[in-house]
Amino acid sequence: MDHVYSTVSSAPLTALSVRRKSRLLSASFDNALDRVNVLGDHRSGHTGCVNALSWARDGEVLVSGGDDCTVRLWRIDANNVNQEYPFACDAVIHTGHTGNIFNAQMLPNSSRIATVAGDSQVRICDIGEAAMNAGNGSSPEYTSRQAHVRTLRCHTARTKRIVTEESPDLFLTVSEDGTVRQHDLRIPHNCNAGACSAILARVNCELSTLALSPLTPYQFVVAGESPYGYLFDRRQAPRVFREEWDLLPESDNVTTCVRRFGRISRGMGERPGYEHITGARMSTSNGHEVLMTYSSDAVYLYSTRDEPRTSESSGPQSLLQPNPKRRRMQSVVPSREVNVVADNVPSSDINVRMEEDIERILSENEPDVDMEATSLTGPDEHDDEEDADTDEEQSRVYGEPSTGAPVILPRARFVGACNVETVKDVNFLGPQDEFVVSGSDDGNFFMWRKSSGKLHDILEGDGSVVNVIEGHPHLPLVAVSGIDTTVKLFAPAHRSRTFSRMQSAESIMTRNAEASSRRFDLTDLLLHHYMAREAAADHEDSNDPEQCRFQ
Repeated sequence: MDHVYSTVSSAPLTALSVRRKSRLLSASFDNALDRVNVLGDHRSGHTGCVNALSWARDGEVLVSGGDDCTVRLWRIDANNVNQEYPFACDAVIHTGHTGNIFNAQMLPNSSRIATVAGDSQVRICDIGEAAMNAGNGSSPEYTSRQAHVRTLRCHTARTKRIVTEESPDLFLTVSEDGTVRQHDLRIPHNCNAGACSAILARVNCELSTLALSPLTPYQFVVAGESPYGYLFDRRQAPRVFREEWDLLPESDNVTTCVRRFGRISRGMGERPGYEHITGARMSTSNGHEVLMTYSSDAVYLYSTRDEPRTSESSGPQSLLQPNPKRRRMQSVVPSREVNVVADNVPSSDINVRMEEDIERILSENEPDVDMEATSLTGPDEHDDEEDADTDEEQSRVYGEPSTGAPVILPRARFVGACNVETVKDVNFLGPQDEFVVSGSDDGNFFMWRKSSGKLHDILEGDGSVVNVIEGHPHLPLVAVSGIDTTVKLFAPAHRSRTFSRMQSAESIMTRNAEASSRRFDLTDLLLHHYMAREAAADHEDSNDPEQCRFQ
């Protein structure tokens, strides 16, 4: 057997092997997940909310960041043979940010880490390849002076998300100042001198989220405090625009808003003019599907290939029928033919172990957990008076020229989670994006089958609120974080499950629907905030840890 593994480990990774791994990974998510590890404690963990998670180095490293303004790198501890997925803190980087870190990404093919935060800054740090590859579990700390490479002050408001491109020098950021910028670390510039790079996109509202697919890198989606998400195309070629979008590019701008993503009506808890999209993702497996999660409403699935339409809805639905298909873009491969392979292919030894682990999990043959699709349909979320709001009102609130693009309606709607209190992300899960996942205000995260809309699982991921969910690129492993100072890891269970809440799904969804439908008056919110500050000021124990601040 050792000889067989040796032969396999010395052979190149074949397309057949990649497809087999994709099938195994997809099948493994059909099994029930459970918590397998908790990252962080009083010695090695964050000291505030963990707002940022991302996998780097093809899944070898988990990057986390949060309210304590530090970035922590987690890596498998090879000496720990008793713990499943024994990730341990490998380095702590003090970034120098003075506001909560909202996102952290390692730039491709480098050891640089880009962070964005509430202080409006974009910071680049680098602890070097030697430190990145140490892997000795010593968890050294690096000061901002030791790790700092560059600070970018191009944005004028809180900067919320980073999207990396296939370069160690290029990446995009989005900010509450309503802009998207592309940064090129090869070009020095002085922000104070007004020499920042050109703005890629500007929308007349605060932006919270940014999404891009490596299969369609010329497109990106932005969204925030608006009833719409915005699809921008940066190719600016008139012929392409006429063929694909039936319009011409904006000659005065670097990019053009070609489509908006909208809904038929609002959620019960939403106030006109105060709609907020907190998270967006573009599919990495097909390049055209887009997920967006609305505060006080639900998660919606769109496709950039669908024709815009304005037909009336027949009423609230859990799943909307797909829109008529547009002409297929020649540059986009149909999803059934896509096999996503990372640039840095993991070593064959890891591949062998991965297949063994997945096959062992599948051999347990734990039954799938599903609810009927009808259970996704919540209570009537809109009254007739609210449905009467017109596009004219929305254009009055968001009357920026680029927002006049045609509107695409959703293909599907996923309900059950509660997204009111914090800025939650949304994500796909699985090698072909077979699942949709979202955090919730009740401390759980929800997992639906994308194809049918059926609720697949509810798992407790945080003591308060789950905000971020990131799937490993090659393993059936999911990292989850939120208000807690720790990161939770979930993987297919081969024992009785402890953290599944599917047995209480009906009551959980009912409570979440009630919480999402409540309307909060601005005066009540300000009074609540004032009372909370007074209570904190009167607290006698100064040694209590600072409470996490919402994003």
